[in-house]
Formats: sequence, C-alpha cells, structure tokens
Amino acid sequence: MKEKLSRRSFLKQSLTFLLSLLGLAGGGYSYARFIEPKRLQINEVAVTHELIPRAFHNKRIVQFSDTHLGFQYTVKQLNEHVEKIHSLRPDFIFFTGDLLDRPDTYSPAETKTVTSILQKLQAPLGKFAVYGNHDHGGYGTDLYKFIMQESGFQLLKNKSVELSHLNESIYLLGIDDASLGQPSFSQAKKKVKEGRYLILLSHAPDLAKEAANAGIHLQLSGHSHGGQIQLPWYGALYTPPYAEIYKEGQYIVDGETRLTLYVNRGLGTTRMPFRFLSIPEITVFTLKSPS
Repeated sequence: MKEKLSRRSFLKQSLTFLLSLLGLAGGGYSYARFIEPKRLQINEVAVTHELIPRAFHNKRIVQFSDTHLGFQYTVKQLNEHVEKIHSLRPDFIFFTGDLLDRPDTYSPAETKTVTSILQKLQAPLGKFAVYGNHDHGGYGTDLYKFIMQESGFQLLKNKSVELSHLNESIYLLGIDDASLGQPSFSQAKKKVKEGRYLILLSHAPDLAKEAANAGIHLQLSGHSHGGQIQLPWYGALYTPPYAEIYKEGQYIVDGETRLTLYVNRGLGTTRMPFRFLSIPEITVFTLKSPS
C-alpha cells in the first residue's frame, strides 16, 4: 500500500513539474512575442569631453533606431514613440538606420503616412539620419532618402555637418552602412576642422575601431537590436555582421582618440517577432562641457 502511494505521489509530482515547465515555456513565449516588443526603456547618458563647447553644455540628443516598420512594428507604435521623443525635449534628434523592414513592399499611401508621422518630430538644432542595411535593401535607397528628407531629416551619407550654436560649433558625421553601402571615413571627414568635438552616426557599431583611428569622439549606432533574444548568464544568441563585437550599451574604444561608443537596441524586430531581455530603447544623451 505504501509503495502504491509513493508511486502515485511520484507520478503526481512529475505531472505537476511537467505542467509547470509547459506553463513556463508558454509564458516565456507569450512574453517574448507579445509583451517585451511593446515595452520601452528610456536610457539617459551624460557625455563629458574637454572639446564640447560651453554653448553645447546640457544640450540633449535623442537617438532612436531600427524601427523595421512593416514586420511587427506598426505606424501606431511609431506615432506613440514620436510623441515620447517629443516629451523628452530634444535639442537634436538622430536616427541611426533601418526605418522600413522591407522597403520594396511599401505603397505610396504607407510612405505618406510614415512621412507625416516623422514630420511631427521637432528639434531646434536639427534632425539627422544615416542609412542602415535595410534602408539600402529591397530597392529602398531612394525611398528612404525621400522619406527622411520629406520628414525634415538631413541624411548624412559619408558627409559631415557643422553644428553651430552661440558662435561655437561641433561636427556631426554620418557614415554609409557597412553591409550594403560604401562607408568612407576620409570622405566624411573632408570638411572637418581640427580641434573640434566629433560625433559619428554609424548604423554598424563594429566600425568603432576605425572611427577611433579617424579621430571620432562619440559614435552612436544601432543594428544589433541588443541581440533581440538574450539568455540569462549567456547573452545574445545572435547578432548580425558588423554588430558582433559591440552589441548594446556603452563602450570605450581606444585609437587616435579615446572614443565613446553607444549601441542602441532599437525599437522594432526583424526576422523573428520576438524580444527577450532586449527591451526596445530610446536613448537620451546630455552633452557636458567641463569649461
């Protein structure tokens, strides 16, 4: 009798354990599929450097990236995030690539909708963007250029712009995508004056060593999605080429200059409609002048 009870107890405990595992797996799937992709984390980073002019002290940069519109990320989400960016009171807005997941599938009506939403973004000192690999893919190069320019963004493709405020200035450089574009640091730096603070927008984070050797002080990137799916104590299961060294967050990279790199996890998803331990992100950088 005692043996039967023990066996019955064992079977009951085993069934309970199995059902718990199934429940945990189902819960994890639901969270990664429906909950985390809709979450949003605002990360604030203070950037101090001796070359940041006093006129730029406490100026705020808002970076967003990798929306991948059309795969899982919707125009409704874009509109909500545009409103959130507006509430952050940016002086500059930087977009670091991959606006549409598949540009070749976008209709003129959808293009107009996206443009009208991005037009609502306001930044007194400017809105700037660079190409990502998806912006070049699917015949998207010209479409992305049209959307960003119509939305009031200045698209930087291997070029620089001098950002002036109260008779002082810094430089913003934008590099073409490393995967499907033709990035050129020499071309991007052609008009840059010596002794100025240099910010680089590069969709691909793994160009950071080259950027440091080109004299860049701050690089803002996306592309990695933070791995999109991470495991505890392991990290990202996969990151794409040019995001295999630097995957998320802040790094220091030494070269000709000591470069600060920040890799934004992006807002959308691609290939798989899941995020796990890689919460969508908007980043706010506050420039600090030591003078």
